[in-house]
This record gives sequence, C-alpha cells and structure tokens, in this order.
Amino acid sequence: MLVDRQLSKTIQETKKSILLLGPRQTGKSTLLKGLSPDLVINLADEIQYFNHLRNTELIKELTTQKKIILVDEIQRIPSLLNTIQVLIDDNPKQRFLLTGSSARKLRRGNANLLPGRVIRFELGPLTFLELGEEEFELKRALSRGCLPGIHLDETNDWKAVLNSYVALYLKEEIQAEALTKDIQGFTRFFDVTLSKSGQHIDFSKYASQAMVERLTARRYFDILIDTLVVEEVLPFSKSATRRLVQHPKFYCFDVGVLNSILGSYSLAQDRIGNLFEHFIFQQIRSLQKNLGFDMRISSYRTEDQLEVDFVVERKTDVYAIEVKASRNVGVHDLKGLKSFQNYFGKKLNSWVLYLGTETRELQGGIEILPWQKGLKQLFEIP
Repeated sequence: MLVDRQLSKTIQETKKSILLLGPRQTGKSTLLKGLSPDLVINLADEIQYFNHLRNTELIKELTTQKKIILVDEIQRIPSLLNTIQVLIDDNPKQRFLLTGSSARKLRRGNANLLPGRVIRFELGPLTFLELGEEEFELKRALSRGCLPGIHLDETNDWKAVLNSYVALYLKEEIQAEALTKDIQGFTRFFDVTLSKSGQHIDFSKYASQAMVERLTARRYFDILIDTLVVEEVLPFSKSATRRLVQHPKFYCFDVGVLNSILGSYSLAQDRIGNLFEHFIFQQIRSLQKNLGFDMRISSYRTEDQLEVDFVVERKTDVYAIEVKASRNVGVHDLKGLKSFQNYFGKKLNSWVLYLGTETRELQGGIEILPWQKGLKQLFEIP
C-alpha cells in the first residue's frame, strides 16, 4: 500500500534544494525518491560512506551533468555540506535533496546548513489522515505505531522489525558514531529513561537506576533528543523564566518503538492511557511538521498534581487539551482543565479528546471532542 504523504505536495512545489530531517524509517528517502533524482548517494551504505570519507572531491565527480541529486544520511559526513554549497553556487540549476536521521552532528559540529540555499523540512510518523480517516485502525496504531514500513506490514514480521529498530539505533547511531564510549551505561540509561516516557523528567532518578552519574544522564538524554528518539515538552508558564526552571515532560517519537522498548504490545487497561497520550502527541507533531504550522506545545502541572496534557499556542489562540483513552468523560476528568482556566485567566479553548463519537460542551466552556475531530479543528482541516 502506497501512502500519499501530506508533505509530498509542498516538496514537489519547492524548487530549491531540500534538507529533510526525521527519525529512521519515517519514509524520508521514499518521499524524496518520488522527485526522480538522477543520482542517489546513500551514506548509510558503508562502501559509499568510506569512499566519500576518503575522497572529498568524489561528490563533485559523481554529480557532473546531474540535475537532481539525493544524498541520504548527510549527518554521517557533515563536511560534505561545504562542497554541496560550492556546487549549488556554481550551478543554481542543480538541486540537492538531503536527508538526515540525526541532527546531533549537524547541530553540534557547526555544520554548514546552507542558509538561503536549502529549505529545511521535518518528517515524522504517519498521521491518521495520511492513512485514510475511514480506514484508520487506532488499535493497530497503538500497538505497531505509525512508522510506514511497520504500520503497513501485512506479514507477521512487524514485531521483529520493531525489535531490531532499537538494536540498530544503538549500533549505528550511538556506537558507530562514537557518541559515547560507555555503550553499556548508555544502554541501561536508554532502557530506564524510555520506560518513563510521558512523565516529567527526573535525571537524579534515571542516573541512580541506570548506575551513571547525574551529569552523564543529562548528556545521554541530550543524545536521545539530538538523534530524534524523544522530544521534550516544556512546562507552560506565563513567565518565560519560570518555564525554564520547571521540569519538562518527554515523549518517545513513536508508539510502536516505545512498545518495543517496553517489551509489550498489549493494549491492556493499565497501558492504553499512556499509549493514547503518546499517539496524540505524535499526531500533533507530525501534522505540525507536514502543514508547516508555527505552534508551541507545552504541558501544565500544579503543585497539587492537577495536570493538562498539552497546551498548544498558535498565533493568538491557546488550546488546553486533555487526552482520555475512554468513551466516557466525567466531572473528575475536568479538574486539570478548570485549574488551567483559572491560572491562565484569559479566553482559551478547553478540550478533552476522547475515544467517543459525540461532541458535547460542558459548563465552563469545556468541549468534549472525538480525537479525530479535535485534531482536524486544531489544524483547520475541513
């Protein structure tokens, strides 16, 4: 089954060179190959990687007379970006399509990100709209996640592929790139930390359980962010300074990958709430990237443990969103939203996204929305 990606039309209409970032197996290469490149350089292939590492002029030789060139996993040799800049400047009609599954080297290695020469896009897991709203199976997404090759797999191999995802990540992203010398310590930290996905960050606890120093835990967590495995959600505050001192939450980028790490694909009652919350976060982030919306996503928690899962700020609009993996919403489910309304003190949209099919409005302007309808309203999709 081929999926028409929401980002496809935007990329096809873009005439400039492109840098497409995203986690492994989100479909970056497949999307850009749809632009029919004349040459594909895959730096994930060890032979090609070492050939370009030995000979920095090789890319010039290979791209002569080529109009569209795809370079996969550009972060493996960031210095190639300098050569690519020269090629673009010398021949503006030449177009480069670049992909990267890790922003770490590009960000921290002061790589030339070709300002003014490339347009940067991000690609996440599939959205329910890309999969077809009528055909979409939520249980499948909560178990397998939304990485294209895994979600769409019609064989019984999808669990094996997911289970190998983490092993390949540790081997190719961490060990091969020498991001840490202590691969055993990192692996312990990885397992401990991802088991807390969806919670507020506590480096002291992670360090203790993984048997590493607290500063090391902080550095390891930065690696998880830089390699696009997790995303931070900062706490909401009317004060920018206060936002920075409170503990953020974090989420694994895909539900299926999280299930693999946790060693369970069960949708039992004690798991489905956390999985559904992860799914909604992933959908918001993927839709945001695909549609190019400028928005800030944060969370809200009081000292009394009253919480709102997501606070979305877009232009002048604010959306307080509580996620409930249930077909019924009671008064006790609204405490966090009411607390946020009192704290915020201004007009806002207060929503509960749930598994039911009916839309209701409760006292205080709180709307109960089917999750599909809420996401479409958030992104102004008819």
